[in-house]
Amino acid sequence: MKVAILNPSYGDDFVRVARWAAKSRGRVQRHPEYLLIAAQALIDSGHEVLFIEAAARNLTPEQSYSIAKEFEPELLVLHATTPSIYDDIEQAKTIKAQTACKVAFVGQHASAEVENTFDLGKGVVDYILRAEYDFTLRDLADGIDLKKILGLSYVAESRIINNSNRSPIDVDLLPFPAWQLIDPEWYPDAGKKYPFLTMFTGRGCNNGCTFCRDPRTMYGYKLRMRDAKKVVDEMEYDISVHPKIREIMIETDTFTADKQHVIDVCNEILARGINKKISWSCNARVDTDLEILPLMKKAGCRMLMVGFEFGYDEGLKAVCKGGVSVDMARKFAVRADQLGFTVHGCFMFGAPGETRETARATIDFAKSIPMDTVQFTGIAVYPGTVMYEWAKKHGYLLVDDWEQWLTEEREQKTLLSYPQLSNKEIDGFIDIALKEFYLRPSQMWKMLVSIRSFGDILRKLYGLKAFVNYFANKVSSIIKK
Repeated sequence: MKVAILNPSYGDDFVRVARWAAKSRGRVQRHPEYLLIAAQALIDSGHEVLFIEAAARNLTPEQSYSIAKEFEPELLVLHATTPSIYDDIEQAKTIKAQTACKVAFVGQHASAEVENTFDLGKGVVDYILRAEYDFTLRDLADGIDLKKILGLSYVAESRIINNSNRSPIDVDLLPFPAWQLIDPEWYPDAGKKYPFLTMFTGRGCNNGCTFCRDPRTMYGYKLRMRDAKKVVDEMEYDISVHPKIREIMIETDTFTADKQHVIDVCNEILARGINKKISWSCNARVDTDLEILPLMKKAGCRMLMVGFEFGYDEGLKAVCKGGVSVDMARKFAVRADQLGFTVHGCFMFGAPGETRETARATIDFAKSIPMDTVQFTGIAVYPGTVMYEWAKKHGYLLVDDWEQWLTEEREQKTLLSYPQLSNKEIDGFIDIALKEFYLRPSQMWKMLVSIRSFGDILRKLYGLKAFVNYFANKVSSIIKK
C-alpha cells in the first residue's frame, strides 16, 4: 500500500509533537519520532511510505497538497493536535478530495476525543488509531479485517466502532525510527547541540501527575524499558544514518525512574565507546537516585531536563507529583551542578490552589538553585488528563472550543483561571519569571562562561534571538489591542 504520513504545519514554527502543541517560547522544533517508528514498521512490512514533514519545514498547506497529490497515496496518516484539529481536518479533506485516499488520524487528541474527532471530521476521517498506533497502522495497511484490528476506531453504518484496546507494546519489538526520511537540521533547539536526534528508551509511566497527557492517552501507566543493548544499538544506528549529529536527546519521561536500566545503558555506552563519539541528554525527575549521576556523567550525559514544576510542596502535592519535595529538588539541582551537568529546569504556574504568593515562591525557588536554562508555562490541561476533567467540572477552564487553545500568534496561553488567580495573572507571572531568571547579571555571566565551542556560541545566539522575538511579539500584540 502507498501510505503518506503528514505532520502538518499550522502557521510558522508550530511545534506539533511537543508536550504543548504551539509555537514555543524558545522557538524550538521537535522530531516526530513516534510517527517515524510507525513509518519504519510500515516499511518493514513492505509498504511504500512518503513522510511529509510540513511542521518543522514550515511548508504551507498548498505545498503539502502538491507533494501528496504527486504521490497519490491510498492512505493518509495525519498527526492531529488539540489547537489545530479544525485545520488538520481541512488539510486531510483537501488531500482526500485530490487523491481519493482513506484518512487515519493519530495522536493524543484524536485518542482522547474519538467521538468529537469523527463528528468534526465527518466524511473526512475514516479511522482513528488510538494510543500506541505503531502496529495498528501496520495492520490497517496490511489489509487485516477492520473488526480484528486492536486499537482501531472507525465508522460503520453511521455508528462509531471502537475495537478493543491494544495491549501495551513490547518496546523491544519496535523498529528504530525511519530517520532516513528527515534531516536533523530541520529541528533547531538552543538547548541542544546542533544537529541532534531524539530517542525513547521506553514507554509508559509509573507516576500519576494529573496534568500529564501521554500516560492516559497514549502509553499507559506500566513502565516498559527497552533492553539496554537495543538502546545503544539505536544510538549507533542514529549515528550511522546521520553522521553529522552531535547529540542524542533521550525524550523518555521516565528514563531515570529505573535505576538498573540507567546503569545498564550507561555501562553499554561505555563498553562501546559511544561517549567518545557523541554526547547525550535526558529528562529526569528530582527523585532520581543521586548515586547514578556520576556514572551518567562518565557515560557522556551532558544535560538534564528536570521537571521541578513548582517551588512549594503544596503545589507538587496538588498535581500528584509522586512524593517529591522542594528539598529533594534542591538537593538534586546542587548535586547535578557539582558534577558538571547542564541543568534545564521546567516550571509551571496554575496548580489547584495557586495564589500570587505561591507563584512568587516558584520564581524565587527557580532563582535560588543552580540551573543553566529554564522554561515557565501555565499548566496545559489537555483532553484526556485528570486535570482537564477536574477543571471542566469546577468551571476553571476558560475555553470551550479547540480553536481557542492558543493566542492569535499560535503561542501558548493559560487556559485556567481561578477566583484567587486569573489566567492573565498567570501569564504575567510567566513573563516576570523569564525576565527575572535570565536578566540577572550572575545568570548572564554563567551562560557566558559556559561557552566552550563555536557551536555553543551559535546555540546561545539562537536562544537570545528566541527570547527577544518572544517578548517583541508580546509588545506587538499589546499594541494591536
